[in-house]
Amino acid sequence: MAAGKRQVDQVSATDRQVRDRTLSDKAYESILNKIMDGDIPVGGKLPTENILSEELGVSRPVLRQALKQLREDDVIVSRQGSGSYVKRRPEGAVLDFAPVGSIADIQRTFEFRAAVEGEAAFLAAQRRTDADLKELRSALEELDRCIAEGELGVAADEVFHVAVCNASDNKYFVAARSSMKSNILTGMNLTRNLSLTKPQDRLRLVQGEHYAIFDAIEARDSEAAKKAMHDHVENARKRIFEG
Repeated sequence: MAAGKRQVDQVSATDRQVRDRTLSDKAYESILNKIMDGDIPVGGKLPTENILSEELGVSRPVLRQALKQLREDDVIVSRQGSGSYVKRRPEGAVLDFAPVGSIADIQRTFEFRAAVEGEAAFLAAQRRTDADLKELRSALEELDRCIAEGELGVAADEVFHVAVCNASDNKYFVAARSSMKSNILTGMNLTRNLSLTKPQDRLRLVQGEHYAIFDAIEARDSEAAKKAMHDHVENARKRIFEG
């Protein structure tokens, strides 16, 4: 009987966490939209937690999750005893390329990728074959062509990252990434579209990060490969909100 009650309590706690995360995501995107629309300008102070909680219809713990994510995205900054202030205003173009309600999911997908693909790159540096290097080079050359011709390059970008996972010689990295493919492609589509709205140097910067990953894998430098991949994915996440 006691074991059954514990199991019910655990299920209830899990359901509550999922519900709170969903509410937090909605609060996060609502505040983000206010900032992008200019309702709260750069340097401006966000309303108090009490006001935001009431306005958004969420509890203060749920609101704090949303504010925490906005701080991690470098959109707001909190000052002790003063409140939260807008640090940067993401471009409205983000909403042109990201499906409504998807931004929080896209950000979490980047977190997943930084962890999984960083470890895959670590092993790829140890286990890669000449055939793996050839596949990686081919993807990089295709990305170079896309940059030169002003193309989006999402497919070639995806091929490069899949090739890194394949080079790890561990099918579970490939499977884990494959399970998130639609989310990953949504994120890639967003970041590369945003890059096309910038001077070409932006895409060259991203490409330089790809080459750093390749160079570390080619040199069999596991730690450098892991760091280069983690930094690349984390930079992609942050570039969404550069403003």
